[in-house]
Amino acid sequence: MMPRRSTLALALSLACLGPTAAQPAPSGEAKVTLAYAHPLPNVPGKSLKAVLVEYAPGGASPAHRHAASAFICATVLEGAIRSQVNDGPATVYRAGESFTESPGDRHVVSENASATQPARLLAVFVVDTAEEVLTLPDRP
Repeated sequence: MMPRRSTLALALSLACLGPTAAQPAPSGEAKVTLAYAHPLPNVPGKSLKAVLVEYAPGGASPAHRHAASAFICATVLEGAIRSQVNDGPATVYRAGESFTESPGDRHVVSENASATQPARLLAVFVVDTAEEVLTLPDRP
């Protein structure tokens, strides 16, 4: 069972979802849609930005990093997501579970844990307001 505070935060995040533009997803990759972007009035220069990440069965995102200032809390909305950050273990998170990424982290694995069911997560960023590119592909 999700703690009351997490349920409230998720409900507020979902309530903010509105019409947005989606980034086209190459075959097998996740579909990423900006859900909202709001400056934080009590933290000058910072914003709360969120993306909805949708994985088809067996879908994945390539290894990546995020904007240098980004702290991220991702909550699985549907299905199960396998995630590995830096050299940590690959972990499967199910609907209602969350994980975080700190500034400078490398997101090594981000994929649907199921080959038959879709999965979705909402990634909420606390990031410098000027940051427009939230996700950067890993350099080989």
